Formats: sequence, structure tokens, C-alpha cells
Amino acid sequence: MNFTPEIEDRLARLQEKYEAMGQDMTSYLDGLLHADFLTYWDYIHLDTLLSLQNPKTPFPDEHIFIIYHQITELYFKLALHECEQITAAQPLTAAFFTARLKRINRYFEALTQSFEIMVDGMDKEQFLKFRMSLLPASGFQSGQYRMIEIYATDFVNLVVADKRDELKNATIEEQFEYLYWKFGATELSTGKKTLTLKQFEKKYGHTFIELGKASIAHNFYALHKQFKSASTATPELENELRQLDVNVNVNWPLSHYKSAVRYLNREPEEIKATGGTNWQKYLPPRFQKRIFYPALWSVEEIENWGKGWVDSALKSV
Repeated sequence: MNFTPEIEDRLARLQEKYEAMGQDMTSYLDGLLHADFLTYWDYIHLDTLLSLQNPKTPFPDEHIFIIYHQITELYFKLALHECEQITAAQPLTAAFFTARLKRINRYFEALTQSFEIMVDGMDKEQFLKFRMSLLPASGFQSGQYRMIEIYATDFVNLVVADKRDELKNATIEEQFEYLYWKFGATELSTGKKTLTLKQFEKKYGHTFIELGKASIAHNFYALHKQFKSASTATPELENELRQLDVNVNVNWPLSHYKSAVRYLNREPEEIKATGGTNWQKYLPPRFQKRIFYPALWSVEEIENWGKGWVDSALKSV
């Protein structure tokens, strides 16, 4: 049997590879000879994936709720994969930074566009019944989402707005106590933490603090400042950072706000979100004014943060 030059070249390269590792290529070829062909369903573990939905109630639409949140967490995992690549790149170039930011923006845009499934994709009465079986669990408890925020900006920019100036030189541990999302799961009447928040802090608190410390010089805002200082920040890079700011801090929470309005807005008293989160104050961007890259926005844009998007989106509710 005659081998083509292409096959001979690849065999020679394989031989070099295995010799460099002190391995016998023949043994590996025997393994390849006896191995079965890979199937799609085995490669992505499809049977396992489709078995991960375990509703707590008999309401059919609970399946939609579970699957969509699982999809969301997979998109967050994709975004974190890009975050890790950006912070680990040596050297990091503006082109690489921009390309990975584009990926993250695509993930969040796909999520935001698909959130109509949550806004208008479930029977309202079914949702209001099966949601009670989920207490005190809440989408508020997405650790991956908080990690994306930490990668995206200086830790102090995640502090509740009226404490940012006071805590700008504080330690990560001190700033952690005033992160904006904590006040979305605190009882307004007593100031006490909800069980949802206590669970969340117990599981992820140390992780968030350590990531915050590790990201002081490597979060996206810090990296942008380094590029700016070196005069290597490009308009394309800054446009992607601005888009990320809008995607994560305006469009994504606003899509949740629209969903909350549809399902929880009821006269004479609005229904509480699972976990006791104060969704009316926690979700609208104009209240939080959470901005990853304040230097990339004008004073007027910061002052009216999210207002245009909110007004536009709520017309369709």
C-alpha cells in the first residue's frame, strides 16, 4: 500500500510528537484502530444534558423555566471562558481584547433577544403557582453572572452608588459589604439579609472576594486604562467596552424587569419576587446606575443612564 505525501508527512510528525514525550506511537495507533467512531450525542453528552430537568411541580411550563435558566448559565460559562482568555493573554493586544469582547457581547445579545421566552413564553397563572415551590431560590443567585461583573470592571464600580466615592480606596473585603446586589435582597423594613442572600454569600462570598483581588490589575477597565496610557486603545476596543456596558447593565436587567412587570405587577400590591428581592428598585438601570466604564461615557449619558432604553422597552410591555 502506498501512502500519499500528506499521510507520510503526518505520520512523521506524529512520530516526532510521541518520541518527544517518550511514548510509542504504535501503541497509540493500535488504540485508534480499535476505537469506535465518535457520535454527536456522546460528544456533547446529550442524554445527560436532557436528563437535567427536574421540575418540582406538575405544571408543564416549569420545564420552560428550568431549561431557559440552564441555557442562561451555559451562555454565562461561554462569557467567562472569554474573560479568562482576556486576562490570561500574554501579551494582550487590542485586537485580541476586542475580538473576545465581541464574543461576550454576542452571548449577552443572544440572551437578551431570547428573553422574550420568559416575558411572554409561559402561562402567567402556572408561573405564579410553580414559583412558590422554588423558595428561597432565585436567579439572583447566579454566581457566574457576578463573576462576569467582577472581570468587567473595578470592584468599586459594583458598590452601591451612594457609597462608591467613600469606598474608592477601601479594600476588596470592605467594598464587598456594599455591593449593589446585596441591597436587592435585603428586607426594606428591617435591613436584614434575606435567606436568599445568606445562601448566596455562604457559597460564593470567598470566591468573589478572591476574584476581585486577582482582577485589580487585570479587569477589563484596568486593562483599558493600561491601553489608554500606552496610546494603544483603539476606537473598536472602546466601542465593544461601551456595548458590554449597555448589554450587561441595561439590556439584560431591563429584560428581567419586563418579565417581572408582566408576572408580578398586580394591583393593589405588587407580588414579591422569589427570594424576596426588591425587583422594583433592583432591576431598573436608572436606579442602580451601575456603569463599568464611566470614563467612556459623557456626563449627560451617565445622568440619564438606561432611561432611553427603559422608556423604549416598556412601551412594548
